[in-house]
Amino acid sequence: MSGPPVPFSALPLSKAHDATRLNAWGAYGAQDEHGFLNRQTPETVAAAASEIMTGVKTPLFGRQAFSKDVYQKKPRIVHDDTWSFNTQSSTQWDGLRHFGYQKAQRFYNDTTLEDIAGTSEKGKSNPNVLGIQNTTERGGVTGRGILVDFARWLATEEGQKAVGKDFKNFETSAIKLEWLKAVLAYQKTEVKWGDILIVRSGFFPAFYALDQAGIKSLQEKSPPGLGGVEQSDQVLEWIWNNFSAVASDHPSFERWPTPYEWSMHEVFLAGWGCHIGELLDLEALSKECERQQRWSFFVSSVPTYVPGGVASPVNGVAIF
Repeated sequence: MSGPPVPFSALPLSKAHDATRLNAWGAYGAQDEHGFLNRQTPETVAAAASEIMTGVKTPLFGRQAFSKDVYQKKPRIVHDDTWSFNTQSSTQWDGLRHFGYQKAQRFYNDTTLEDIAGTSEKGKSNPNVLGIQNTTERGGVTGRGILVDFARWLATEEGQKAVGKDFKNFETSAIKLEWLKAVLAYQKTEVKWGDILIVRSGFFPAFYALDQAGIKSLQEKSPPGLGGVEQSDQVLEWIWNNFSAVASDHPSFERWPTPYEWSMHEVFLAGWGCHIGELLDLEALSKECERQQRWSFFVSSVPTYVPGGVASPVNGVAIF
């Protein structure tokens, strides 16, 4: 299949609950746990392999610091280590357990809190329902990736004229769809069915440029104001019609907090089963794209196999 299973105008598919905006429950089957990854078919992935031309590999994603305990297993000359970290505080793929429709209290394909807790009949029969292991078992998030290098375009005369000071990484501000499309035109990047959308806002260099007072001020805000992709039906329709996963270098993909009574996290994760990549360090990737003058590549990202896991480090590379 090339194209969405139903037109955007047909959403929502399930009318069982109010406040499940634009849900696509049942589009890939009533028991489906893969969501948008169904779009990464063998044919789509095989076609994406044509992006590999030079064999250059770029670390697609980085991680923030986490707790690591390295210890010797005396008396042998052997080491083990123990790791401890919150998957939401590092580079991650948000899995389908992460974020539900808040008012309806439902996750993807009408899954309940009780299902995930394992206290319902469905949960008892499938205690790892919607767990991140489904992503790993399917082969990860794999296919053609495109980098929409908004930060690089913003530094150009065209970008400055279009955006000016209307976008800031540490204020609730939106990257508009018209800007994303302008970046693609500037890069001469073609969108293809099943692509993995990756947006670079410049969050990492902006964060590293903060002094201690700036970091403290950001930490004290609850929730912090963050720049990100705008919440709009136009953005949702564009993503529904084209992509198999979305990701960015900022903490939430979308601007945060949302100015509406709904968020794209609800629609992506709970409505569509669309994985969201967050806090991806895209600086090396941006430089390689600029060097090669192409912003498309093959993505291979296999999350950590944790049955029932909510999210996972990305463990990914871009191959040119």
